[in-house]
Amino acid sequence: MGNRLHQFVDILVAAVIAGTSTFMWGLALPPGLALTLGGIFAAMWYFSRNPWGSTRGDEYNEWIDKLYERYLP
Repeated sequence: MGNRLHQFVDILVAAVIAGTSTFMWGLALPPGLALTLGGIFAAMWYFSRNPWGSTRGDEYNEWIDKLYERYLP
């Protein structure tokens, strides 16, 4: 059950990233482009959990996994 809950939280975080980035980009760009960028940022989080392309991605993912294990059943 823990892995499913972790995946669900990843989806929720991706949704928050998509919504906020779409809103923020929507202030300066056409709606279609803002929506596309929001989707890209959310996908980057969900599929890699390293959205900024750091070379320390494995270290970040381990930290996030430990955080999930600490607070989620």
